Amino acid sequence: MSLDRERVLRAAAALLTRKSTASLDEIAKAAGISRATLHRHFAGRDALVRALEQLGIEQFERALDEARTDEGDAAGALRRLIAHAEPVAGILSFLYCENQLFEGEIDEGWNRLDARVHALFVRGQQEGAFRIDLSPAWLTDALYGLIASGAWAVHDGRVAAKDLTRMVSELLLGGAQRRADR
Repeated sequence: MSLDRERVLRAAAALLTRKSTASLDEIAKAAGISRATLHRHFAGRDALVRALEQLGIEQFERALDEARTDEGDAAGALRRLIAHAEPVAGILSFLYCENQLFEGEIDEGWNRLDARVHALFVRGQQEGAFRIDLSPAWLTDALYGLIASGAWAVHDGRVAAKDLTRMVSELLLGGAQRRADR
């Protein structure tokens, strides 16, 4: 039987998001495999975290592609991005909070993703849809933070999964949209 690597990584991210100090034994148990099997596929905790990082980058890049963020108005594109990012919110939540990733060299994939999201916010500002007193870099970080917080809230049962996209979209856009009364 072959190992479903993505399933193992998702289980690891779910556990590590709740308990960052989880042992490899605990991670293996959460994934439904033995520690030996986990170790055969990931040489140690660092290798596991790097594999989670790669999966997160790949999945968020896919969400960006599927959301077609360069089409239509920027607010609509942002809503589509949030909807397409929802399935990867748990992994993004773990990665967003994982300090270990920033101790060494940052994977170029993050820079590529940040540039695409940043460009969406710049476009929205140029269209007059988003506030110009909030930098695109800040709006990018706010998006990541809201997705991560939303994943936590869903995981803990404080928010229904079906409401995540709407809640993140409305909070971010409600604060990012330019209003005549400001």
